[in-house]
Amino acid sequence: MLEDYLPSLVHFIIVALVAAAFLGLSSWVGVKRPTREKLSPYECGITPVGNARERFSVSFYLVGMLFILFDVEAVFLYPWAVVYRSLKWSGFIEMFIYIAILFTGYVYVWKKGALDWSR
Repeated sequence: MLEDYLPSLVHFIIVALVAAAFLGLSSWVGVKRPTREKLSPYECGITPVGNARERFSVSFYLVGMLFILFDVEAVFLYPWAVVYRSLKWSGFIEMFIYIAILFTGYVYVWKKGALDWSR
């Protein structure tokens, strides 16, 4: 069993050694001349204004989490679409139930006001 995985193990060890060597070499050879401009934060070419520790509304994080949740669930539609013809009616009914549950969750979030930016 070890002989099956030995080439992969050797490959990962070589990759880790080469990556460590490149990182070490670049930090050893690299020129370090920090200036105020180099150390300042860069944000889309605009000079930063205000404190970086500014508080954000909870709605911002809630909408972000909901986007990730519904986006990940939408990804499950792609494998289903690839094998749609071979699943026949049972696959269609299962995916209809899946989309109905997803839509119910979306309506619940919408009715609770989680997507309302004005509050």
